[in-house]
Amino acid sequence: MSDNSKAEVKRLFIGAGCNRIVNNVSWGASDFVSFGAQNAVAIFSPKSAQILTTLPGHKAAVNCTHWLPSNKFAFKAKHLRQHYLLSGDADGVIMLWELSLADNKWRNVLQLPQSHKKGITCITGFMVSQSEAIFATSSSDGTVCVWDAAFPSSSGGDCKLSCLETIVVGSRPTVTLSLAQLPGNTGLIALAMGGLDNKIYLYCGERTGKFVHACELKGHTDWIRSLDFSLPVFSGEADSVLLVSSSQDKGIRIWKLTLRGSLASTDGTHKRSEISLASYIEGPVFVAGSYSYQISLESLLIGHEDWVYSVQWQPPSTTAEEGIGFYQPLSILSASMDKTMMIWQPERKTGIWMNVVTVGELSHCALGFYGGHWSPDANSILAHGYGGSFHMWKNIGVSTDNWQPQKVPSGHFASVTDIAWARCGEYVLSVSHDQTTRIFAPWHYEDPHCDGDSWNEIARPQVHGHDINCATIIRGKGNHRFVSGAEEKVARVFEATLSFLKTLHHATSEQSSFPEDIQADVQVLGANMSALGLSQKPIYVNATHEIQDSVGNDGLDTLESIPDAVPVVLTEPPIEDQLAWHTLWPESHKLYGHGNELFSLCCDQEGKLVASSCKAQSATVAEVWVWQVGSWKAVGRLQSHSLTVTQMEFSHDDNLLLTVSRDRQFSIFKINRTGGNGEIDFNLLARQEAHKRIIWACSWNPFGHEFATGSRDKTVKIWGVKKASSVKQLLTLPQFNSSVTALSWAGLNRHRNHGVLAVGMESGVLQLWSLHVKRIDGSIAEPGVTAALMVQFDPFMCHVSAVNRLAWRNRENNENCRSLQLASCGADHCVRLYEVIVD
Repeated sequence: MSDNSKAEVKRLFIGAGCNRIVNNVSWGASDFVSFGAQNAVAIFSPKSAQILTTLPGHKAAVNCTHWLPSNKFAFKAKHLRQHYLLSGDADGVIMLWELSLADNKWRNVLQLPQSHKKGITCITGFMVSQSEAIFATSSSDGTVCVWDAAFPSSSGGDCKLSCLETIVVGSRPTVTLSLAQLPGNTGLIALAMGGLDNKIYLYCGERTGKFVHACELKGHTDWIRSLDFSLPVFSGEADSVLLVSSSQDKGIRIWKLTLRGSLASTDGTHKRSEISLASYIEGPVFVAGSYSYQISLESLLIGHEDWVYSVQWQPPSTTAEEGIGFYQPLSILSASMDKTMMIWQPERKTGIWMNVVTVGELSHCALGFYGGHWSPDANSILAHGYGGSFHMWKNIGVSTDNWQPQKVPSGHFASVTDIAWARCGEYVLSVSHDQTTRIFAPWHYEDPHCDGDSWNEIARPQVHGHDINCATIIRGKGNHRFVSGAEEKVARVFEATLSFLKTLHHATSEQSSFPEDIQADVQVLGANMSALGLSQKPIYVNATHEIQDSVGNDGLDTLESIPDAVPVVLTEPPIEDQLAWHTLWPESHKLYGHGNELFSLCCDQEGKLVASSCKAQSATVAEVWVWQVGSWKAVGRLQSHSLTVTQMEFSHDDNLLLTVSRDRQFSIFKINRTGGNGEIDFNLLARQEAHKRIIWACSWNPFGHEFATGSRDKTVKIWGVKKASSVKQLLTLPQFNSSVTALSWAGLNRHRNHGVLAVGMESGVLQLWSLHVKRIDGSIAEPGVTAALMVQFDPFMCHVSAVNRLAWRNRENNENCRSLQLASCGADHCVRLYEVIVD
């Protein structure tokens, strides 16, 4: 193997939660769902329930995404080769992306000329023809822009874009828009907008520009949250378009826009049909161009118990009415903060609109739904919720409706701060500022049709009341345990439950390294959340279930009466409802000692010691505490640094502990184990200033006493410990373009002392460097280390914000295997897994 070995990188998995914003999700005619995950636009396939890719480019959080064509126009999109996606962010930047269906390749077509000064609140639009679209964007700066886009006929061509009109709506922000062609082939376009007052504003215009204010619709008693136009509905005499609106007054209103006739013809007004129970209340008449339209209130739908955040018409099906090519079903999906989604349809006989389907999450922690979406074939519905989570139901009924929950991607909805592999690599554990700890594992399907294992979130061991900064998995024998540290002064130790062990056994299909006899020793079945959400109490296997008398508490869902978890063994990947509640691990110990919030943790290779550090401004607070696993006694308090210790790592032979700090220094402690009674003492072997700025990361060579440090000064340095006494710098890698925030060194070949160093940067970029250490008789010979860049990851595979941690999967058994797995986590809310194949 030469020094310039190459590597091929494949994407294995992306876990990410959805930004907690209302118009964030869009389900396209391509049958892909787009959503914002921090500054990235993420794309997931509902069929495989996996996130396929993330699109980099935005510098601020993505607020809105919208497909062209969207699910509403799937019936027109059968032969399209390119689909387009619009995304808008919190800085007012809007980007246009192109997906070529032939090879599933994405490209960033263009960034719209900056017309909005503040964050984008809504994007809506439709395809006028196969290659032309019209769309509108609103922003919290009080403007609404209407755009015309002409797409290229082949992939990779140029896109022509023009701003038709900028409407200034003044001080009240607009939060929802809907565009439609007015009925009766008039070529007129209606734009409805609603926002933080009680009226719906209707503007009309032509494709050429100039939108004029037509009228206002009054009726709602609180802010308007969502608007959606239907496609034309043909009811015999006059063509009409329906507009559905939802509001914080918990109500949904359906308005009907009917063509009365052109102003030129005299017999414009249609005969009034017979009055029935569902006959409408007449509203304003408005004039657009040379046509006049009658607006009437068709229906008022009451049923939700909280704000209704979104309403959407069922996408038309292609069972055509004569000569039109589509049929608009009278069916509406609404999603509300009351944790439910409802489907509304008019009764056959009376025409009264009724709620025909209600689905929802009953979990205690979901605060409600921010939006609901139909699949293009109207057989599935998707909600996204307050917890950054997706919820999907599919209608699997044959003759009657039967909506069943489906598997969807999941992940953190805030910065992911730390990750760790299980000691045998069965799963990866991540912690985040969203106050949860999650476990992702490959689920092995017996079914031969499934292509390989797909990674899923299989447990959420910790749901906490503070942001979690760090975690480490204890590598020793026995049950799975981890320690996590949050924005509090105590570290907490967690132990796996019996239900988790059996679930893991299912997931890895009997390949897990956990024999039945250890399962017999585990007495804890699951865990319950405490009222304040800080510590988690165990549920024992043989506990008798006492029924508490709820005197005076008449079934009210108070904070104190949190429902009991029901730990179950999962035989398929769990959905959000189960994860949020029933997969907790009990807390077995608290480690008291630090004076400030915890910042980093690490465990030694044998699983005997855990080191912890906290945020610090002085030398006494900055000391590293070392705890003995099992007894959880503090066995060492190591003083050396004067500011926060940012990362620590034990060498692979457990003889040295390396710490790096904000004070730009690293320290190396020698661990002396004296006598047989397990007494341990530490002495400082070396401390030196290593970089010009904060040192963020460090990593040991698995085959020796060399280590790497990475810093905000954009450099990575390689050091060697000589004869366990002094430290010498061996090499500085060429300067990087961005601060180095994460490092992880993996061994490839012990005999040749060859390894690979993963480098993660503040810009989200990942690189792999090949490192060869040359030694003579055990000491390091000159020139020490040779390094070469193996691969820089494709931008579509990298993070879009700072990389917080990198970790290689342990490969104890076969060191000369050419395939490695790398886990990374970042400020973009993503946990990413890569397969790296080294030549």
